[in-house]
Amino acid sequence: MVRNEDKVFTIFKKTNKNSNTGFTLIELLVIIIIIGILSAIAMPSFLGQTTKARQSEAKTNVGAMNRAQQTYYFENQTFVEDTNDTNAIGKLGIGVEDSVNYIYSATAINNIQRGVANKAKANNSELKGYAGGVFTASELSQAILCEANNQGMGVVASPTDANNCGGGSSKIK
Repeated sequence: MVRNEDKVFTIFKKTNKNSNTGFTLIELLVIIIIIGILSAIAMPSFLGQTTKARQSEAKTNVGAMNRAQQTYYFENQTFVEDTNDTNAIGKLGIGVEDSVNYIYSATAINNIQRGVANKAKANNSELKGYAGGVFTASELSQAILCEANNQGMGVVASPTDANNCGGGSSKIK
């Protein structure tokens, strides 16, 4: 009669018969080639995502500047602009500062009482520029956020009103 312990030992012995063998050089090369191909496919996608992440900085900051300008206008009946004030954006109290990727500014549109353009000019040719605008309509203010159609370090056109971006840019919904 065969004991259960003998059956287990026999099965264990058969399954571990080649336990001292490893991977061959060919198998390792195939694995390395597969990893290389996968990384070559993934790299462009990864680089595109980093550009989008940098651009989200500008979208967020210009949107924050628009909201702060609306609040400032409600309290002071005027907008904050860079014309004679080097710390104009600092007056908004939102902590937006120039970065490695973007330079921020606020400039009057037509007349300081009519509107203000908040801009993020790209510091890198791979990034798009952004412009926001806040416009007064009687007691109300309206805002718009625009993105340059092309990448580059050029200045983004100011929005013409709360519904239209300047030339070379499109409205962000």
